[in-house]
Amino acid sequence: MTADEILVQEIEVLAERLAAARESTERRFVGQHDVVEQVLAAILAGGHALLVGQPGLGKTMLVDTLSTVLGLGSRRIQFTPDLMPADILGSEVLDALPDGTRAFRFIEGPVFTQLLMADEINRASPRTQSALLQAMQEREVTISGQHRPLGRPFHVLATQNPIEQEGTYPLPEAQLDRFLLQIDVDYPDRDTERQILLATTGLEEGVPHAAFAPEDVIAAQRLIRRMPVGESVVEAILDLVRAARPGAPEAPQFVTDALVWGPGPRAAQALMLVTRARAVLNGRFAPTLDDVTAMAPPVLRHRMALSFAARARGESVDGVIARLLDDRAAGRRAA
Repeated sequence: MTADEILVQEIEVLAERLAAARESTERRFVGQHDVVEQVLAAILAGGHALLVGQPGLGKTMLVDTLSTVLGLGSRRIQFTPDLMPADILGSEVLDALPDGTRAFRFIEGPVFTQLLMADEINRASPRTQSALLQAMQEREVTISGQHRPLGRPFHVLATQNPIEQEGTYPLPEAQLDRFLLQIDVDYPDRDTERQILLATTGLEEGVPHAAFAPEDVIAAQRLIRRMPVGESVVEAILDLVRAARPGAPEAPQFVTDALVWGPGPRAAQALMLVTRARAVLNGRFAPTLDDVTAMAPPVLRHRMALSFAARARGESVDGVIARLLDDRAAGRRAA
């Protein structure tokens, strides 16, 4: 069997397991197909995700369900204004030893896990938010000069309430860029809400089951990086990301008029990975241009900022992205 045939076989097996994982997740998190797909894509790509939505849409339940389905150890931090970095990372305490001497002992904080839920992350102060920066980027933390590795794998799924701004601290751009995706969780449509009512108000609710173990998640993340990507997809990703930078030669005039800054190379890396992940989630062996179009909004929306004039005109980042995607598609058709 050739190396390509082995790769195809491995992708087929992974696609079947992911279908089971998605089915188990949606048994409890009903109707939000795109949200489940995007969160799974973020984890398969080895990244973190920011879930943004109104209260009561099931964001917390989704994270709890995924920890079961993926077989990952999980912990939750409820971010509040009085939360301190030590409450996340842990701290050293002075212990009295049996021989009468004293020594410091490190007590691990909730960040030492595999799937960390950061609930309402924008409620904590910037000092506390920054405690996650090293953890999210390097998968380790430095405490008292000592490097301490985190769980393997390690993922942060954070939630944020977009309407409540009093007593909150907006995430700085450097931390937003650490999130692979910003996933918007919207209100369900009528049929979906009917399913939710019937599925969650009876005597029994859907119970998720484990479809992966931690070592399986790590193996899947490695497999995603081995997937082939066609030249047309690579060029589409580069064209899109570079066109979203105001003032760049590739940027249309409406982008320069609407944005004050755009995505960096990390956005292109993220889009390359999650398009592969989405392809496997949909049972395909390589990503297509449709995958780029589907994953562009969650990859780009938190890596772009509207100008004051654009906000005054009532424009939105998602609107700029949609127009940019249409512009790129029209360019490909004309070519």
